[in-house]
Amino acid sequence: MIGAVTQFWQRIPKAVLFGVAILLQCVLLVLMVADRMQILREGREVTLQTQPVDPRDLLRGDYVVLRYDISQVPAGALAGKPAESRNPTVFVKLAPNADGVYAAVSVHAEPVPVTAPEVLIRGRVSHSCGSTARNFCDTLAIKYGLESYFVPEGEGGKLEQARNQQKLRIVAAVLPSGRAAIKRLLLDGEKVYEEPLY
Repeated sequence: MIGAVTQFWQRIPKAVLFGVAILLQCVLLVLMVADRMQILREGREVTLQTQPVDPRDLLRGDYVVLRYDISQVPAGALAGKPAESRNPTVFVKLAPNADGVYAAVSVHAEPVPVTAPEVLIRGRVSHSCGSTARNFCDTLAIKYGLESYFVPEGEGGKLEQARNQQKLRIVAAVLPSGRAAIKRLLLDGEKVYEEPLY
């Protein structure tokens, strides 16, 4: 049986195998782009306030490191409860404040129903508490996949300065599943960068 499979593979020309490998890579790339397009097109827009970042995390390469008001949230009912893993997935319920900026309302281990204008965003807890058992800490450090944004070369310094002065906000697109992507950057309320849908 193994010999027959080996003979079959040896009969296929190397050019055909190479072509199939390239085709598979192209298909994977198209799927990744299509996934991001779905979030940006169908996701509900939420505005998030950025927070200053430790100066040791200054611009690395051509992207800006971002942190948000929703990056550290009280665990609420999850505090002290067992976590399924070291970095568990959580769902944070967001609601807009008077300025239209979304803030954390509550944190949940599973998706919960929300009503407009609330949104449920999915994130991953950076670490759990407890030396032997993994438990949720009283305050959760959460990453949403929105923590960096690539910018044209030389533009990062201006955005970092605005971020540290809390003048930088992002508009994220959030799907009902909780997946999110940065849609645009706002500097003093004005759009400075917008992600293309393709």
